[in-house]
Amino acid sequence: MQPVTENAQTLLESIYAFCRQHSMAESTFGRRAVNDGKFVSRLKDGSRLRPETWDRVVKFISSHGGAAPSAPDPGLLHILPSESLAAAASDTSSEKNFRFFDNRQKYLMFVNTCSEKDIVAERAGMELSHIHPAPPAIRLFDGGIGDGTVLAKLLREMHGRFPTMPFYVSGKEISLEDIRLTLGKMADRLFEHPATVLVFTNMFYSEAPWLTPKKQEAKDALVWKEVALKGGTAHDFDRQISELDSFLTENWQARHSPKTGNPIYDHPAVLVIYREDYKFLLNDVIPKQGEAKADYDLVLASQPYRLRVPAAFKAKNVIAPLARALRPSGRLLGIHSYGRDPGMEIINRIWPDDNPFETSRHDILRALKDALGDEAEEFDFNAFSDDRSIFQYKMHTLPTEVDSSIGTSTLFAAWNDAVYVAQIEDDRLEDGPEGADYLQATREVLKKHGGLWFNDESYVVSRTRGA
Repeated sequence: MQPVTENAQTLLESIYAFCRQHSMAESTFGRRAVNDGKFVSRLKDGSRLRPETWDRVVKFISSHGGAAPSAPDPGLLHILPSESLAAAASDTSSEKNFRFFDNRQKYLMFVNTCSEKDIVAERAGMELSHIHPAPPAIRLFDGGIGDGTVLAKLLREMHGRFPTMPFYVSGKEISLEDIRLTLGKMADRLFEHPATVLVFTNMFYSEAPWLTPKKQEAKDALVWKEVALKGGTAHDFDRQISELDSFLTENWQARHSPKTGNPIYDHPAVLVIYREDYKFLLNDVIPKQGEAKADYDLVLASQPYRLRVPAAFKAKNVIAPLARALRPSGRLLGIHSYGRDPGMEIINRIWPDDNPFETSRHDILRALKDALGDEAEEFDFNAFSDDRSIFQYKMHTLPTEVDSSIGTSTLFAAWNDAVYVAQIEDDRLEDGPEGADYLQATREVLKKHGGLWFNDESYVVSRTRGA
């Protein structure tokens, strides 16, 4: 039997029935279901839901014995209607061109005030001692390049360990702004380690390692650009990389998925960069359109999924494709936020019941085994002990900033980092935290701990050498 599509009114009726059954106020329902006391009132006013918010409401009602609503009306979800996609894609004006990636201001403040990128790069560098590369190159895949900070640091570590070996460095990034930031860091890498091939794409996790779209229409729309850099200085390379801006603007466009609301490419693109004076040496390393392979020695998957989506989704759509891209003896390092830190203490002072860290590394690995099916026999799954898996990174502060009077800028930065790590939805932040002064809560936590830090946890999936 097909589920009955729910509209806003029938969803509200389901909530009303649940509240009557449990003698619960609507504001209490909102706080307990989605940590938002104004959730029901906003729904009455016509607000749309994110797909993950819908899932949380359904899970809450079902787990408490209520009659959970069935499939949502797409018009109720916070995604672009299908008839708007073409217009949105064709209109690139600053007023109408949506930003699909977590608020850039929050992201950039987090990157520049916390040491996570440094610690992640260091943790990834540790895996280099366990790989067994084979000619013609060491093959690295970054499953979410971001602003390129981790990749640049990891490439320095690789050069230190393997100064004479050719590198094949591939990565996935859908954000135009992030791919620009990444390319800005690559000129120095190409100067120090000239035997390097850089390959960047905006494709999905199931496509990016192989540089091949799955659907025929996407294959037909694929844009493949190969750039052989001339000259011999970092300045020469940087100037030519900067000239790629118009190519990126035209070919790194994104839009909303009509199914999930997540960002997807307008059309697939691949950018291949190497030094012209090393083209002969790298002939067997440079990928050819339609002939690219995966076979990676190391895959880095740092924060590749949203915290609040189910483990099965994370495993099936993100980690499983990346694991399949490993060569025999290749290793995948997965990293995500763990919580149980002062950052989460700040969040819980404002939203006491909030817990975005419901999926542990153990949950991910169990779901991954299910997603791989019979292929799971080809892999080793390593959750490790907490002492090895869990690591800490800090917000940069001076000792005097937290020992004496804490400045407003430090408080705002700490609050920003806490809500960014916990992935607090913008609609909750726009209405303002309820019943507490968030800056005062932030100040108290900083004073209590003498600073602010966060915990990540890691896991490793390796393909057996005989696979």
